[in-house]
Amino acid sequence: MRKGIVLAGGKGKRLHPITKVISKQLVPVYDKPLIFYPLSILIELGIKDILIICLPEDLNIFKKLILPLKLKSVKISFEVQVKPNGLPEAFKIGKKFIGNSPVTLILGDNIFYIKNLKKIIRKYFNDHINASIFVKKVKNPNDFGIIYKDKNITKIIEKPKNPKSDKAITGLYFFPNNVCKKVLELKPSKRGETEITDLINKYLYSNNLNIVVLKNTMWLDTGTAERLLTASNKVRSLQKDKGIYIGKLT
Repeated sequence: MRKGIVLAGGKGKRLHPITKVISKQLVPVYDKPLIFYPLSILIELGIKDILIICLPEDLNIFKKLILPLKLKSVKISFEVQVKPNGLPEAFKIGKKFIGNSPVTLILGDNIFYIKNLKKIIRKYFNDHINASIFVKKVKNPNDFGIIYKDKNITKIIEKPKNPKSDKAITGLYFFPNNVCKKVLELKPSKRGETEITDLINKYLYSNNLNIVVLKNTMWLDTGTAERLLTASNKVRSLQKDKGIYIGKLT
C-alpha cells in the first residue's frame, strides 16, 4: 500500500521575518494553515499512512495542530529534519516508515486544486515500478526544476538561469520503493544539498519515469510573500465565489 510524506522542514528564509518564529507550513493561507493543503491531497488520494517531516523546534506545534483532527482511518506519524539537506533526504529520514511500500512525496508549501484528482492520476498512483512527476506551465520557470527537450532528448535541470522551457516540476512526486536506495547514490550540488532533480533524472535515464502534464489545475508555490498573498486570494475566490472548498481536513 502506498504511503505518503509531507516535507515540512526548511527555514523559509524568503518569508522572513514571519518564519523566524513560526514554520512556513503553519502560516495561514486564507482560512487554514498551509500544511492542511498538501496533507489533504494525500488523504484525497486515499493514502492512509502519512509521515510529516519538520524541524525539531516545530515538532510539538505540528503535533498539537494535527493529532486532534478527526482524520478517518488515517495514521499520522512525525519525524524531524535537523538540517535542510535537500528534498531527497525525506527518503532517508522516512526509510523505516516507508518499509517495502511505494511512496508519494508532497512539499509542505505547495497547494493544488485538481478536479477529479483520483481519476486523472489513478494510473500513476497504482504504478509501483516507475516514478511519476507532475509538470505545469509557469510564468517564472527559472524558480523551479524545469523539464525540456534538447534534440528530442528529455532533460531536467534545477532552477536554470536561461530556461529552455516553461514546464515546471510541481511539488508532488510518486516513487517506487527503490527510491530509498537511489537517494544514497546522490551527491550534494553546489548548494551543498542533494537535489530532487538529480533523483528524478535517475529514473529518467533508466526509462522509469512518467511525465504527466497537468491541465486545468491550480498549482501554487507559496515560497515568497507575494506568492503567499496570491495563494490566499485564490483560495478565497475558490471557496467564496465558486463554492469549492480545498484543504479540508475536518
